[in-house]
Amino acid sequence: MKAETILNADYKPAEDEPFMNARQLDYFRNKLQDWKNGILKDSRETIENMQEGTRNIPDIADRASEETDRALELRTRDRERKVVSKIDAALRRIESGNYGYCDETGNQISLKRLDARPIATLSLEAQERHERKEKVHRDR
Repeated sequence: MKAETILNADYKPAEDEPFMNARQLDYFRNKLQDWKNGILKDSRETIENMQEGTRNIPDIADRASEETDRALELRTRDRERKVVSKIDAALRRIESGNYGYCDETGNQISLKRLDARPIATLSLEAQERHERKEKVHRDR
């Protein structure tokens, strides 16, 4: 975080302030970094638990259940790894000055959408168009 910008803990970006001003950028930078740190912490805990949890389970049903749990955990971590990549891309967009603008239209992405999904690269309208196109192609 930049030294000259001090964030209030209960600050929420508002529509009546300049879009992507320094305070909003810091807010989203911190939100993204906190999200990333949480994912990385969970991943480290998963690795530690899997290393500690390697044991010989004689009951075949218990073993199958544990293997299913591990597979589910690994799929979750793989999805989160992809999210970390998107978080890093969003952080790069903040640094380059492109954060908060739709990749398709160049228009502003609503603060409400960014607050709910800070890795968003499309405005709600562009995202809906994209999803309709995908559905049409999928249904063929």
